[in-house]
Amino acid sequence: MTSAKPPEHPVIGILWMLATGFLFVAMTAGVKYVGPDVPPAQSAFLRFALGLVFLLPMLPALLRMRLSRSAIWLTGVRGAVHTVGVILWFYAMTQIPLAEVTAMNYLNPIYVTLGAALFLGERLAARRLLAVAAALFGAILILRPGFREISPGHIAMLGTAAGLAASYLIAKRLSGEMGAAMVVALLSLSVTVLLAPLAWWVWVPVTAHQMVVLFLVAGAATAAHYTMTRAFAAAPVTVTQPVTFLQLLWATLLGAFVFHEPIDGWVILGGGIIMAAVLFITWREAVLRRRIVPATVET
Repeated sequence: MTSAKPPEHPVIGILWMLATGFLFVAMTAGVKYVGPDVPPAQSAFLRFALGLVFLLPMLPALLRMRLSRSAIWLTGVRGAVHTVGVILWFYAMTQIPLAEVTAMNYLNPIYVTLGAALFLGERLAARRLLAVAAALFGAILILRPGFREISPGHIAMLGTAAGLAASYLIAKRLSGEMGAAMVVALLSLSVTVLLAPLAWWVWVPVTAHQMVVLFLVAGAATAAHYTMTRAFAAAPVTVTQPVTFLQLLWATLLGAFVFHEPIDGWVILGGGIIMAAVLFITWREAVLRRRIVPATVET
């Protein structure tokens, strides 16, 4: 008997990933828009709290869920590191241009690769090490230490990449105990709870207009994760991943025309090098999976 492989639709996958890029850039722009007037911890809390409305259909399943002690501990740790990463990201949005935030976001998969080797025992071959080194070189081009001042926003983005990478690695562990939807739902709940006291500490009055913008940010984030999932289901990651580089182009144009930020060619070059390294790692993982998992299984 031959196992049926789901059909691939590369064009549809690319279109879903294009929509993902638009949504992520729109989310980033919304955060940038309210950033100067609302503290990062409060903005982050409102984004997650308002996003809980999208989890209401999952509430019965969440109430029935019985978590092991290990899953509870991992969920708490993931919520903590993700909370730190999110606050740093919201802070960076108020300090550096959109293009730089987007370019440095590409470091997340690189941190995940290093973390998987250090903490999950995954093998890091020489070619992947070279790709990691290339990505770090791209980050140096963006930061250009010694040639310009490195702002707290740049440091925050480095911390963001580390925090979100740690969150992703813990999610890989949790996925062995529960479905992906439950992993996402528990993350949203735990981050909202952990952000609440921090938001209360720095709380400032928020206008109805700002609340609408932050609700749209929450909706865009939720929709982006959905469209990204559809993209991965429609086509291989090696097909859809290159499309994510367009986010840097859109963020650069949006920053220039809406927020009047200068276009920095070094940021685009550094982001391109980081993205090329991510693409190489993604391609190598796809090749290795094809070697390990046969195309057909006979019984």
